[in-house]
Amino acid sequence: MWAIIKKEIKSYFYSPIGYVFIGLFLIMFSIFFYTDVFTYQSTNFEYIFYSGATILTFIVPILTMRTMAEERKTGTEQLLLTAPLSITKVVIGKFIAATLIVIITELCTFLYFGILCFFGTPHITTALVTLLGFLLLAMSYISFGILASSITENQIIAGVVTIGFFILSWFLPNFSSVFTNFSLINMFSKFPSGQIDIADTVTFITFTITCLLLTVIFMQRRKSVR
Repeated sequence: MWAIIKKEIKSYFYSPIGYVFIGLFLIMFSIFFYTDVFTYQSTNFEYIFYSGATILTFIVPILTMRTMAEERKTGTEQLLLTAPLSITKVVIGKFIAATLIVIITELCTFLYFGILCFFGTPHITTALVTLLGFLLLAMSYISFGILASSITENQIIAGVVTIGFFILSWFLPNFSSVFTNFSLINMFSKFPSGQIDIADTVTFITFTITCLLLTVIFMQRRKSVR
């Protein structure tokens, strides 16, 4: 599995994908940081991640839309399906590689935390809880993005399906309160208050595992057909 992780990490940084993802996030994060700190005179580092969660909706597909779709399009999927490495390890390896890119991006945001220390005393515990929630949200997004990529060989379609699902999850609670517990953004909103909600944490993890399992099932079916 380490070989898959290493291969994927290299593909992110030997191509513009990794740099584009990190760059776009930090550019937008900088804008929200400026707005919150200099316009509203706030030193609450965690509140910036409310907007950061919105950014993820549109840039996570940059990481995930090629994970499986490109393999099918270029014909390398057959090599993966016939390799001695299990499909489960292939899927998990790709997931871990994309998650590592998000973790690197999160580490970069500590630069902003350091800046805030010059203006006030941001709460480090709340900031860490927020980063945890943000990572759980990102992992859920990544897992669904990989699932969407596994059902098509067109990267654009995979990206559109992923973004469409994320946007739909935003607005579902507006139609009925029943869908409130299915909104990933709503679940994340508790973390910036410094609260680790066990139920929401379990939901994030369950959602992630479910998407990865579905991806493995789809891949296994294609392997059996071949």
